[in-house]
Amino acid sequence: MYRTVERKVITEIAQKAGAITLAWYQKEVSVAYKPDQSPVTAADLAANQFICQALGEAYPDIPLLSEENKTIPYCERRYWQTFFLIDPIDGTKEFINHSDQFTVNIALIHGGVPVLGVVYAPALKEMYSACQGQGAFKNDRRLPYQQNANPEQSLTVVASKNHLSVETEHFIQSLMDGTEKVTLKAIGSSLKLCLVATGEADLYPRLSPTMEWDTAAAHAVVLAAGKQVLQYGTDEPLVYNKADLLNPWFIVQ
Repeated sequence: MYRTVERKVITEIAQKAGAITLAWYQKEVSVAYKPDQSPVTAADLAANQFICQALGEAYPDIPLLSEENKTIPYCERRYWQTFFLIDPIDGTKEFINHSDQFTVNIALIHGGVPVLGVVYAPALKEMYSACQGQGAFKNDRRLPYQQNANPEQSLTVVASKNHLSVETEHFIQSLMDGTEKVTLKAIGSSLKLCLVATGEADLYPRLSPTMEWDTAAAHAVVLAAGKQVLQYGTDEPLVYNKADLLNPWFIVQ
C-alpha cells in the first residue's frame, strides 16, 4: 500500500500547507501553550487541518498521526504497519520569532522506518523530499551534493539554536580530540537533519528531547541521501510508532 504514495503529491500538499503558514506569518499571531509548555499557534492548527484533510482525500486507507492530534492510543497504533506522521509547523518558536527556519514536515512510515519524507521551509522556498529507492532532493537537486573528503582535518557540526544541551556541548568538545578544526552551525527545526543530507554538515548530535514527528520526514531525506540516524550510545537505527513517541538521543551522520 505504501508504494502507491507519490512524492509529488506529498510535496504539493506541503507547499499548500506552507502557503497557509506564510499567511499567518505576515501578521501577529497569538500563542497558546500545551501542557508540556511547547507553543502552538493558529497557524499550526490551520496547516494541520489542511494536511490531514488533503492526505485523507488522497490516501483514505492510510492512517495518520500528527503533533496536533496525537491522542491516538498505542493499543490502536501498534497495529499500523503504514501511516503518515506529520508536524504541520516544526520550529514553532522560530515561526513565532519571525525566523525563516521553520518547516512543514510530512513523513510516510512503514514498518517503523521513514520511507518517504517531505520537509518544506516556506519562508526560504526550500523543498527537501525523498522516497525509498528514488533518492533525496533539495528542490530538484539530488543529495548529497557535497562530501567531506578530509574529516580528520575539519568537521562541520550542526546543532539546535534553542535546545543546545550541556551533553551536546560536551559531545562537540570531544570531537576536537580527533579533528583539527570543528565548525559549529546553529539552525532551527528539522533543517538540521537536512544539512547532513546535503553534505553541508557532517554531524548533527541531538542529546536532548525530540518527538517522532520532529524527525521523521527529515530522517527519510537523510536515509535516501545515504546517511544514517542512529541512537546515541547503541548505534541502533531510530525507529517510529513506539509506545512512547519520545525519541531517544541520536546522532545524524
